[in-house]
Amino acid sequence: MPEYTEQDIIEGCRRNDRLLQEHLYKKYYSLFLKLCARYARDLYDAEQLLQDGFLKIFNHIKDYAGSGSFEGWMRRVIVNTCLDYLKSKYLKNAMQLHFPNEMAESPKFVTDNTALDKIAMKDLLGIIQKLPPMSRTVFNLFVFDGYSHKEIGKLLDMSEGTSQWHVNNARKNLQQIIIANQKKENKYYEQKRI
Repeated sequence: MPEYTEQDIIEGCRRNDRLLQEHLYKKYYSLFLKLCARYARDLYDAEQLLQDGFLKIFNHIKDYAGSGSFEGWMRRVIVNTCLDYLKSKYLKNAMQLHFPNEMAESPKFVTDNTALDKIAMKDLLGIIQKLPPMSRTVFNLFVFDGYSHKEIGKLLDMSEGTSQWHVNNARKNLQQIIIANQKKENKYYEQKRI
């Protein structure tokens, strides 16, 4: 397959050149599938989100002004596709998490991140899938995608305090899951040694 410059790919996609669209898709498939998997309930949904995201990229590539990173622009399209999915009526009710108002409006929650520092990214992504959907979404936006609590609040129609609560709730849940997994592994290895 010949090498194309980023500009060649962008111009080809604007002309609906199927070969260059396929080239772009294959080049970013793995990266963006991982991104979608952080937001989706399972691999099937992640693949569907990826397809929807690339369709939006191809349909709106004419809107890319050329300022800033093209990959960054595509990432934003993919993240917004994931957020649209999460905002859909189908999932919105399932994602509701109720907690006391005083917790949502509390200025800061602090958790110890030592457990998170001891785990590989691949394993962490698998564990993140076990989080409650809204906490998982806010955690992903804040930790991986670099959104501020103010931006998350606007995107998901919640207060900054609620966004902070979800991040800290996710961290606390992740720590508990990691510690529980470590205890299981230690028991397993102790039994193997006997």
